[in-house]
Amino acid sequence: MGDASPQFLTVGTGVAERRIACLVEPGAGDGRPGVVWFPGFKSEMTSTKASVLSQWAKMRGVSCTRFDYSGHGQSSGAFEAGTIGRWLEEASAVFTRLTTGPQILVGSSMGGYLALLLVRQLLHERQAQAARIPALVLIAPAWDMTEQLMWNRFPDSVRKTIQSEGVYLRPSQYGDEPYAITRTLIDEGRSHLIGAAPFNPGRPVHILHGLQDPDVPWEHTLDLVAHLSGDWTTVSAVPDGDHRLSRPEDLERLTDTLDRLIAQTQ
Repeated sequence: MGDASPQFLTVGTGVAERRIACLVEPGAGDGRPGVVWFPGFKSEMTSTKASVLSQWAKMRGVSCTRFDYSGHGQSSGAFEAGTIGRWLEEASAVFTRLTTGPQILVGSSMGGYLALLLVRQLLHERQAQAARIPALVLIAPAWDMTEQLMWNRFPDSVRKTIQSEGVYLRPSQYGDEPYAITRTLIDEGRSHLIGAAPFNPGRPVHILHGLQDPDVPWEHTLDLVAHLSGDWTTVSAVPDGDHRLSRPEDLERLTDTLDRLIAQTQ
């Protein structure tokens, strides 16, 4: 879809320094919220949903910010070095350093998880930044991914492989290369669990979830709703939808949701 050349944002120092590729497309500057896209695990900022989001933003005259996590897409770093905390640090840097004014966070799968973690972090540490987020739109959010969707679902044989060898090469339904699930990813992820205590996001959270999703079960979203206090959450079930929700009708549902949210802020 003709994505432009990215700019790069340096995150971290010393051996932890990495260059994060970002696509920042300005809006009309009329005060309406922009959107920030949080990709999923092993996904990129030029995916189908991200590119459609960019095109929608251009037609609406709102800003759109996209980025690749380290070890993903055009960003530097090894995928195997990635952790939830590392990717959260990058998401925070992109949001706080490259965006201004109100921004709706839009996250798919692990991106939905990171969007929730960013809101929680900013509410605790940088409330003025948190106030810039009027709403979140989450597509099959893989919250507590490393524990609930990986470790707890792995058979004993896979757990033993991770513990003894430090990595498990998980086959992928979406490409030829397997996903490297490292012991570091699992262990570090336990520092970022949402399910440990109720969490009040303090703004609308709209969730889109396909009932035919083999990767993030529908029940996982229902459990998230139970953890998010404050009666902020709306869930839209897609009866025949899969994990990606990338069909034309799914993408229209996403942009319609964003149109409603932006209209509510005016």
